Amino acid sequence: MSALSVMESIARLVPQGARVLDLGCGDGALLAHLQATRGCTGYGVEIDDNKLLACVQRGVNVLQFNLDEGLSAFGDQSFDVVLQIDTLQHLRNAETMLRETARVGRIGIVAFPNFAHWPNRLSVLTGRMPVTKRLPYQWYDTPNIRVGTHTDFEVLAQRNGLRVEDSFGLHEGREIRWLPNLRASTAVFKLTR
Repeated sequence: MSALSVMESIARLVPQGARVLDLGCGDGALLAHLQATRGCTGYGVEIDDNKLLACVQRGVNVLQFNLDEGLSAFGDQSFDVVLQIDTLQHLRNAETMLRETARVGRIGIVAFPNFAHWPNRLSVLTGRMPVTKRLPYQWYDTPNIRVGTHTDFEVLAQRNGLRVEDSFGLHEGREIRWLPNLRASTAVFKLTR
């Protein structure tokens, strides 16, 4: 999956000129893309020193703190959009962070590897944990605390009083809207309260 195609699919969900908080922003590429193409402003949040430096080098405003400690530094509705792109599966308090995302932002956009993608199902059926482009680690050395599916996330969002405004999958640079739980390696959701 091309990083640019993922950024473009996510950027289409972000309103022009939005104030954005990117949780687990990595090297800041997505936020830099949103600033350049959508006129967005905002901050990234990252814990890794090397990724923090990469953000600064890109000209992305970045704060360093551990997301497992929550978002108490931010007031209610202080951002138009809160992004959690490939972040949720690494957090111990995923459900709490989902609620915090909805509290801090008017819109939440969440994306994560879809464990229900058909090659993953085939691996499990043959008795093996999947190792793919989206889940590239062996089960014993993965940074992921959990795995999720497109369908499970819909249930989680509803259980937490969130409305799914849009959802689709991504696979190899393409948006997948028909059977995304089966056909997409990445699940993407746009949420509101």
